Amino acid sequence: MGDSQSKNLAYRYTFSLEDGTQREFEVTLDYETLGMICRERTELPDWTRLEFNKCSNCPLSPETHPHCPVAVNLVDLIECFKNATSFDEVDVKVEAKNRQYSAHTSMQKGIGALIGLVMVTSGCPIMNRLRPMVDTHLPFMTLEESTYRIISMYLTAQHFVKVRGGTPDYDLASLLGFLKQTHQVNVGFTQRLRSIRVRDASLNALVNLNTSSDFISIAMQSNWLSRFERIFVDHAGWGNGPVG
Repeated sequence: MGDSQSKNLAYRYTFSLEDGTQREFEVTLDYETLGMICRERTELPDWTRLEFNKCSNCPLSPETHPHCPVAVNLVDLIECFKNATSFDEVDVKVEAKNRQYSAHTSMQKGIGALIGLVMVTSGCPIMNRLRPMVDTHLPFMTLEESTYRIISMYLTAQHFVKVRGGTPDYDLASLLGFLKQTHQVNVGFTQRLRSIRVRDASLNALVNLNTSSDFISIAMQSNWLSRFERIFVDHAGWGNGPVG
C-alpha cells in the first residue's frame, strides 16, 4: 500500500456482504498534508451542492466552494450503500501501510469507520482539525479509544502551539467547544443524507460518530478521565506504581 515515490498514503476498505458480493473503496492521502487526493468528476448529484442543507456552522461560501468537499468525496460510498440497513452484517477489511484490520460487524459501524476517515481528510475547515489522527488511523474504535486518541491529539497540538509562540491550552478548555463544532457538522451532514432518502445504515453511521464526540464531552466533564490519571501515575512522578 502507498506510493514509494510520492510517499502517498492509502487506506483500502473492502466490504464483503452477506450475498457474497464485495465493494472496495480506497482513500489516497497526500503524505505531507494527509489531505485526500481526489479523482476528477465531471458530474455531481445535486445533494453535494454546498447550499444543499448546508451545515449551520459551515464557514465556506458557494462562490469559492460550490460543492461540499465532504459530500463530493462520499458520493460513491453513499450511492453504493444507499439501500443498506444498519444491522446488516458485513465483513470489513482495512488495508494500510504495514498493517491490516478486519472486523465482522454491522453495516453502520463499517460504513461509519470509512465515513469518519473521509470527513476529516476532504477539506472541511472544521473537521480538518481531526486530520492528525489519520496518520495512525484506527478503524472500529471503541468510545474509550476515541476519547484517548482525541485528547492525546489535542494535547500534542498544544505542544506545537507553544513551539510557534502561541498560548497552549493544556487545560483542554477549548476542546469542548471544538467537539461541539464537530457535532454540528455531523448533524448537518445527517440532514443532508436524510433529504435524499438513503436507508438508515449511512444515517446511523453518522449518529454513531456523534455519539463518540458526545461521549468525549461527557467524559471530560465527569470523573471518567480519572482512569487515565491512574495509568499515567509513573509519568507524573506521583509514585512507583498505580494508585489505589
